[in-house]
Amino acid sequence: MDWQRFVGRRYGALIGILSAAVAVGVGELVAAFLRPVAAPVIAVGNRIITLTPESAKRTAIENAGTNDKAVLLVVIYVLLVAFGAFVGSLAIRRLTYGLIGIGVFGAFGVYCALTANAARSSDAVPTLVGTVAAAAVMTALVGMAGRERDEPSGAQRRRFLQGSVAAAGLAAIAGFGGRAAQSARFDVADVRRKIALPVAKSPAGPLLRAADLAKSSYPWATPNDAFYRIDTALALPQIDPNNWTLRIHGMVDREITLTYAQLRRYPMIERWITLCCVSNQVGQNLVGNARWLGVRLADILRAAGVHDGADQLLLTSEEGMTIGAPTKVVMDGRDALIAIGMNGAPLPVEHGFPARIVVPGLYGYVSACKWVVDIEASTFADRKAYWVQGGWAQQTDIKLESRIDTPKSGGSVQTGKPVAIAGVAWDQHVGVSKVEVQVGDGPWQAARLAAVPSTDTWRQWVLAWTPPKPGSYRLRVRATDGRGSTQTSQQQPVFPSGATGQHTITVQAR
Repeated sequence: MDWQRFVGRRYGALIGILSAAVAVGVGELVAAFLRPVAAPVIAVGNRIITLTPESAKRTAIENAGTNDKAVLLVVIYVLLVAFGAFVGSLAIRRLTYGLIGIGVFGAFGVYCALTANAARSSDAVPTLVGTVAAAAVMTALVGMAGRERDEPSGAQRRRFLQGSVAAAGLAAIAGFGGRAAQSARFDVADVRRKIALPVAKSPAGPLLRAADLAKSSYPWATPNDAFYRIDTALALPQIDPNNWTLRIHGMVDREITLTYAQLRRYPMIERWITLCCVSNQVGQNLVGNARWLGVRLADILRAAGVHDGADQLLLTSEEGMTIGAPTKVVMDGRDALIAIGMNGAPLPVEHGFPARIVVPGLYGYVSACKWVVDIEASTFADRKAYWVQGGWAQQTDIKLESRIDTPKSGGSVQTGKPVAIAGVAWDQHVGVSKVEVQVGDGPWQAARLAAVPSTDTWRQWVLAWTPPKPGSYRLRVRATDGRGSTQTSQQQPVFPSGATGQHTITVQAR
């Protein structure tokens, strides 16, 4: 009897897992006829992001960094397997219980699809069809397996094995085939590759020769594929520039809607600008420097006639993310851009293709809207953007920061031989005038600074140091900005307005 019960439960778990896999696979296939963001797992993940408490999001970014989305998807799939096994164990006892479980699964998926940011009513269709398919598979497999109390015969085992293989095949073919169909139908990589960027009326100039840093240091210009990415899009928006428009409305004299072709006809400027995430902890790497090509956002706003009382620009991306940028900062003469190019190429899809907003001197959560499709002139009192709803500061400037990139913390150096202590410092749109390094409790020593094209980029620095004897050494760095203010040693967490403190590492001299 115990063996029969064990076999029944084993069959039940397998039935539930296969049913869940079919639901996901069929949902992926149906999403290929609608849009990728409607796929069940993506829809659920997008809704979970908005439902997750802000403290949990911060923890995820702090621990997973730019891998936070991959971690979330893995967690969703693990939970799907566990839930499927549980529902299947109920179904092998009584099919009705299993079907109710499938129904709960489907209802939650539909809820997520219909309530995610920028949701459409059709987004529920893949989950609904997937749920029906899962119920059909569960019904069929339970009939082949028999009840938990029944010992399956050899013929039943063969039928169940055949049915399980068929269900697994259906899930795999529909799932992978659906993903392939989504890529074939929606992927804009080929369109992007064919785009020739317009010539900048005001070019950024050649890449400046930086300080002579160690090979392990980060480059001054961050390659596109190494540039950090923090956003809420589980499925990258695939926007054909021929179908893209940007609407400027709200507290304006004239509403404007720009196509990609119209945007390209505006005078283009190219600028080196460093971007930084507010979630960047002291000494970490959620910061990067790139050459951006675009149109001055202020020119577009003046054409629309933004009202004096509109202190916020509510930026909205294709997937529904909202970001609130202070109007006065965008209009104060700095090179705030509607960017279409990055490091000499059209924007990568993961960084906002076909257009995004770049504002030097502001953290990304209050400026750097990727896949931008809407700008509403509003007020901070009337509208709260996504991150502000979670408690982040409504308006804040980037904190003066510096970082040691080489040697690595916990690494070793050789006694009596010169060592390059090197890194970067930044305070966009204010600039860095000095960087100092302290070894142990010794005096602060001025580092050599690299040239920069403007105050809108980070600045490389290097200090030659020779460890006098073996032992453990603490290295600390601090910067002074263009106004003469020195970086504080007071530690402040990233929430709610950006981290402060001085990056400190320890190395061993041998």
